[in-house]
Amino acid sequence: MQTQVTLLTEGTYPHSHGGVSVWCDQLVRGMPDFDFRLIAVTGTGRDTLAWDLPGNVRDFTEIPLWGHQPAGRAPRGRQSQVFRAGYERFLLSLLDPAAEAEFAPQLYALAALAREGSLSAALRSEDALRVLTHVWNRPHVAAAAARPTLHDALTATDLLEHALRPLCAVPEPGSITHAVSGGLATLPGLVAHHEHGTPFLLTEHGVYLRERYLGYRTGPYGWPVKALMLGFYRLLAEESYRRAALVTPGSRYNRRWEERGGTAPDRIRTVYNGVDPHAFPMAGPEPAVPTLSWAGRIDPIKDLETLIRAFALVRAELPQALLRLFGGTPRGGEGYRDRCVALAGELGVGDAVTFEGRVEDIRDAYAAGNVVMLSSISEGFPFTLIEAMSCARATVSTDVGGVREAVGEAGLVVPPRDPAAMAKAALALLRDPATRASMGWDARLRVIDQFTLRQTIETFRGIYTELSARQPWLVLTPVGVEWQARSHHGPGIQGPGLHVQPALDSAVDDDTVTEAAQ
Repeated sequence: MQTQVTLLTEGTYPHSHGGVSVWCDQLVRGMPDFDFRLIAVTGTGRDTLAWDLPGNVRDFTEIPLWGHQPAGRAPRGRQSQVFRAGYERFLLSLLDPAAEAEFAPQLYALAALAREGSLSAALRSEDALRVLTHVWNRPHVAAAAARPTLHDALTATDLLEHALRPLCAVPEPGSITHAVSGGLATLPGLVAHHEHGTPFLLTEHGVYLRERYLGYRTGPYGWPVKALMLGFYRLLAEESYRRAALVTPGSRYNRRWEERGGTAPDRIRTVYNGVDPHAFPMAGPEPAVPTLSWAGRIDPIKDLETLIRAFALVRAELPQALLRLFGGTPRGGEGYRDRCVALAGELGVGDAVTFEGRVEDIRDAYAAGNVVMLSSISEGFPFTLIEAMSCARATVSTDVGGVREAVGEAGLVVPPRDPAAMAKAALALLRDPATRASMGWDARLRVIDQFTLRQTIETFRGIYTELSARQPWLVLTPVGVEWQARSHHGPGIQGPGLHVQPALDSAVDDDTVTEAAQ
């Protein structure tokens, strides 16, 4: 039987460029004998495709978070009462540690409303607003001390309604679901697991929850709104870790977050990103003028402000030095780009910092610099870093995520948000051609030895085969010295040492699958 995989994405493939999108495209094209379905959580629904989908992508569903409001009517009568009671428990789980056990059952109850087409209308109703206001103002809820306003309630309700829209997209039984990030992309996979026992695989390139913490830290919301939404993302992460058959972080750094979030250690397998060394050969001659290059998307999480401040220090020592920034600006990120341009001007290096935009061949971005820089405050296992290493360019990177695991001794690593340390490392390499050459060669050998695309593809081929061999309707649980299995469909069956009974519920917990099921 042909293995079917439903790939779940958010804000990446196939609508944008970037490391995760590259990874998705490589994965799908690297397994032409597998059938893929694609459920993409997007922005407005008007996003254009950045990738041509290969022939083995059999189906494509787009879930816009901020497009037109979904059609449907809010529950009425007794159904309205049931919704209000369940929604109150759901909200309380986000705000009261003593009520967190209610999160999962109420999430799946909301998913049932989403499939009926009534969830969005219910969340936009005055009933929903009144429920949130009531929960927020309970004396034992910490947010009550901040005196949430009506504006806070309207904002939080709007954010939750949009965040829960992916609950309406539930893959049909018979496939593996593979979320390529945490967060909202996991929602269809979690519901498919809950409803059908579909094996759910979670890959984290970065730590989604950590990035939400960083984003909301400076977000334009009041503290009650932040507390509610971060409670939602934290509990969603824990439910994802709890229900995943396997979690495959892109670095050992991520593994610490996943174990802390509740993932059993034996269900975590680190799978590094890989590149094709033939597609990223050694770059040509270095530029004659000392140049630092950077590649990525223009985004606050990439912390270009620290890079520009570091470059100003480099420029003070090497007045002829240049900084070339390659990469597009996502919709909504224009303000951050403008701030970076303004900062370069304020520091007196505006004429030496160029924003090149997207480059047709990313290898040109790496070849453009004597040293390739990475200044992020959060990363998983960054593609740009291992691509630059494959091109035999020396690198200076911030010590975040899996960066140190990628670089080893073949590059310089500095603390994040430290312009002085970054400038010192860059100057050391710019002033020492022999060290740059040696470091670049060591970096390429490290990629060839440990981080090739072939290794990544074959690892996931094995994981898909392993998960597809698990019958999602059959789960074994210990009963005394024997085993009892719960089945979603069909009559009970018997076997030596195995008593299989029809299920009394529709939930299958992959945590209880054991090697005895093989």
